[in-house]
Amino acid sequence: MFLKDNKRRIRKKARVRKKVSGTAECPRLSVYRSLNHMYAQLIDDTKGVTLVSASTKVKDIAEEIKNTKTKVSKSKVVGLLLAKRALEKGITTAVFDRSGYTYHGRVKAVADGAREGGLKF
Repeated sequence: MFLKDNKRRIRKKARVRKKVSGTAECPRLSVYRSLNHMYAQLIDDTKGVTLVSASTKVKDIAEEIKNTKTKVSKSKVVGLLLAKRALEKGITTAVFDRSGYTYHGRVKAVADGAREGGLKF
């Protein structure tokens, strides 16, 4: 069952990536959700470079994540950290790439955290 679902997600991701592309002024906010962790990065697709990244494994937010109980709240912290780092680099807008995941739960929490932090999609 899992293999079938992942293949479906990858097909969705390919469809979305045809339309969604990031530039230096408006990078692509790509989200990856593993079983235990959440990863987000801002990517400039014209150069193929990651500008900013954040995850639940980052030492900067280890204390905050330790205090939170749910994966959704940890994901929101990742979104806030990503937005903070992006604003430090002068990035204010981005296009959201959910990587084929449903816009719900942890994926939505990263987006909400990034918006709270000051990023605009």
